[in-house]
Amino acid sequence: MSVYGYIRVSTREQNDDRQWIALRQAQVPAQNVYVDRQSGKDFQRPEYKRLVRRLRKDDLLYIKSIDRLGRNYEEILVQWRFLTQEKDIDIVVLDMPLLDTRRGKDLLGTFLADVVLQILSFVAENERENIRQRQAEGIAAAKARGVQFGRPSKPLPENFYAAHRTWRSGQITLRQAAELCHMNHNTFYYRARRYEDEQRAQLMVRDEVPRTGQPPAEEGSPPSAREEGEGSRNI
Repeated sequence: MSVYGYIRVSTREQNDDRQWIALRQAQVPAQNVYVDRQSGKDFQRPEYKRLVRRLRKDDLLYIKSIDRLGRNYEEILVQWRFLTQEKDIDIVVLDMPLLDTRRGKDLLGTFLADVVLQILSFVAENERENIRQRQAEGIAAAKARGVQFGRPSKPLPENFYAAHRTWRSGQITLRQAAELCHMNHNTFYYRARRYEDEQRAQLMVRDEVPRTGQPPAEEGSPPSAREEGEGSRNI
């Protein structure tokens, strides 16, 4: 019988120290620990596949929690049964003592483990959906605040605005304007449209400001001298 461990984090930036500590405390040999750094939405993970190929009958697999195995309800159940029935290994979920296939191999123990497994698998998938929803809401809120995502745009060349004016006046073609700026013509056109949209937006804001430059009079405030004069002429 060999003892193995499996660790999974969703991204390369996430810390897996807690999982390593838990497996060391369970006395899992470091050389028998397999680590994946990707989503738990499915089981198409290189290290997990390597682990499965290495597992033999009566081997023992430790994982810290069921969501480290995966976050897809149906696939967790399929993999669990594949490992325990077809591979005929034992699995220990360190955060949930009831999910220890070495114990309770009678009908009641198997039933309880199966119920707990289904509940925890459902929770794992539900948490994945919650994470995705929180990410989407966070991105939408950030965009509403004006946060830009993706790579920042390169600064425009100094002659861009002059080339843009010359192109828009019909003196040169789009490709010629792009060549003057040492830009791809698609990039030049995209940046030109973006610049024009910004100019239109600024004009719209400017048009909304009162042309007199004076705030509207409050209700009940005395009329200005000009208003008094116009009123007297109308009498």
